[in-house]
Amino acid sequence: MSHAQSNAYIIEVHDRAAGIITREERGFRFFSSERLFDSLEGRQFRSAREAERAARAVLAERGRRLS
Repeated sequence: MSHAQSNAYIIEVHDRAAGIITREERGFRFFSSERLFDSLEGRQFRSAREAERAARAVLAERGRRLS
């Protein structure tokens, strides 16, 4: 029995869909689903967790700028 792994994942940060990552040969590529996360558009990450951390950092930076 084989277990197929998904090739795309939604990255959510605080109930916001930041984007989608797709599996590539050397990691995951990020596609922004909201203007706030456009700075991550097209970036490659080693893991889904790394992409999620980057999206959280973008949101945290925005929060710092608004305070």
